[in-house]
Amino acid sequence: MDDPICWRPDPAARAASAMAGFIRARRAEGEVMEPVERSDAFRSLHAWSVADPARFWDAVRRDADLAAGPWDGETVRDLDQMAPPPLGGARWFPGFRLNFAEELLRGDDDDPAMVAWGEDGRGAEWSMGAVRREVARVAAGLRHLGVGPGDRVAGWLPNLPETVVAMLATAAIGGVWTSCSPDFGVSGIVDRFGQTEPVVLIFADGYRYAGKVHDCTARAAQLLERLPSLRAMVRLHHLGDPTLPDDPRCLAWESLGHDGATLEFVRLPFDHPLYILYSSGTTGLPKCLVHGAGGTLLQHLKEHRLHVDLRRGERLFYFTTCGWMMWNWLVTGLASGAVLVLYDGAPMPAAEPDLLWRMAEEEGIQVFGTSAKYLALLEKEGLAPRSAERPLASLRSVLSTGSPLGAESFDWLARVLPGVQVASIAGGTDIVSCFVLGNPLEPVRRGEIQGPGLGMAVAVLRPDGTPCPPGEAGELACLKPFPSMPVAFWNDADGERYRQAYFAGWPGVWRHGDWAEWTLAGGVVITGRSDATLNPGGVRIGTAEIYRQVEAIEEVLEALVVGQRLPREGDVRVVLFVRLRDGIALDDDLVARIRQRIRAGASPHHVPRVVLAVPDMPRTRSGKLSELAVRDVVEGREVPNVGALANPEALAHFRARPELAID
Repeated sequence: MDDPICWRPDPAARAASAMAGFIRARRAEGEVMEPVERSDAFRSLHAWSVADPARFWDAVRRDADLAAGPWDGETVRDLDQMAPPPLGGARWFPGFRLNFAEELLRGDDDDPAMVAWGEDGRGAEWSMGAVRREVARVAAGLRHLGVGPGDRVAGWLPNLPETVVAMLATAAIGGVWTSCSPDFGVSGIVDRFGQTEPVVLIFADGYRYAGKVHDCTARAAQLLERLPSLRAMVRLHHLGDPTLPDDPRCLAWESLGHDGATLEFVRLPFDHPLYILYSSGTTGLPKCLVHGAGGTLLQHLKEHRLHVDLRRGERLFYFTTCGWMMWNWLVTGLASGAVLVLYDGAPMPAAEPDLLWRMAEEEGIQVFGTSAKYLALLEKEGLAPRSAERPLASLRSVLSTGSPLGAESFDWLARVLPGVQVASIAGGTDIVSCFVLGNPLEPVRRGEIQGPGLGMAVAVLRPDGTPCPPGEAGELACLKPFPSMPVAFWNDADGERYRQAYFAGWPGVWRHGDWAEWTLAGGVVITGRSDATLNPGGVRIGTAEIYRQVEAIEEVLEALVVGQRLPREGDVRVVLFVRLRDGIALDDDLVARIRQRIRAGASPHHVPRVVLAVPDMPRTRSGKLSELAVRDVVEGREVPNVGALANPEALAHFRARPELAID
């Protein structure tokens, strides 16, 4: 496209956005920043937010009008300490007490709160009153089981309204919620919950995916044997065998608590643990990241209300399982008065591959979140979201994450969804939020994330820690503390694992693990994980740069690239694996076109020396392709934790390939 700008904010909508209102309020308070009418208004606001983070985050708190309190007025302690606890670290709102569930359950009884969808269509709609009553009942049941502040409650559940209820009930009594999706096998669950030792496990007896119903009861019985910390296991009857496991610790969901229970909230310190999330675990046992209630709440409120411009009554959707941090991000939408649209199942079921867009039309969804891979596959399959029968008149924003969104996908979405903002976002489980994302004040440029998050001192650094100029790739980093940093790693008393994960490279600087670059317009391009970058001939390149080119080729459905060490040459060769459309063979002509496309669109350094076809690729439970697992297989190493993969059998397609033999 000749014009790199693929979306411009409507002037009236820009002026009416919550971010514009936030700027006007801060200027009225005497804060120095450019007025909303200026094109650099967002950049000026961001500069203020990182220059004075204490005042910025307090403004976010004040504008949220939280129910919490009382508070002694101290916003942050030790702001100059960018280090993990217990080695130091900033303490946000140290005298502030709140309850996460209380802040999410403040709507009127008749307000819609959640709508459930699955592969078989629309399910139940829940009002806020119904959610509150059910949270009260389940919280009473958990209290009866002895669950109190700090105790872990685990969910092994589909993405259902009951899952949200279970989390809110846990948070209401000060418990710590931790979850994974029902497609996890017993070993993968034990790798996670075995570390965090939940006292209660809530599971569904079955779930539907790709047209099949999968029963979970046999695995549940095994978990009773392998998780000795469990005092009780609660079965939610959904789709599978309703029979309770033969164990006195097993209860039915409907037996928890009693109808008419009083909804009570335990207000706890700002950094009291709310969630334990898990890293993908493809390089060993998953890291257990503990996120605090206050930091999670403020960060999500900032992103939802200011960056996404989410309004009360709007419908918010994200395609996710409850084993991915985007589920936690989605659920906080209740705090902004949004209606959550929950979907459980395959994103493109064979019976109706564009089901999610019918759902978006019927529900009147304003903000639709998904993955870059899903959007690219829609384009490949010719499944345009909008049609005469599906005008999507309410839709105003499409969010994309999970992997970098290619420039071609921006172009396609601009054609098939004109006037809809496409916001690529990036952050992760590590911060349960975003470092870089969209905003309603600036245009969207093809292939770029619009800019940094407010309050996030984002930088792109060279190996020596100096800043990279625009156009030069480096490590994505953050230079100042922010509230949604993990409050701890589980079972990491001295903070050493936390330090090694983010601060070993540059003391006092958060090193995130993404390879990125600034653009001249102030946007960000993520080119892949820095631990998966390639180094052929000493030139460091990101894998996403190759994917953008290869996945634009009609015959290719998806690609995965790794570097293979060549000890005799003292170098690395780029190896590209492709999954092709049915009936397409990887012949010499297609290989030549792939290489030519990469050479022309990226550089000669990016061109793979080996191109191979595979019928499937290994994915993490959140749907991301696992480059590291494939690299281990190609190098002849054991994959440390195959239980972290949704389809570990796919690794067989990469093992002992004669084309990869090294003389």
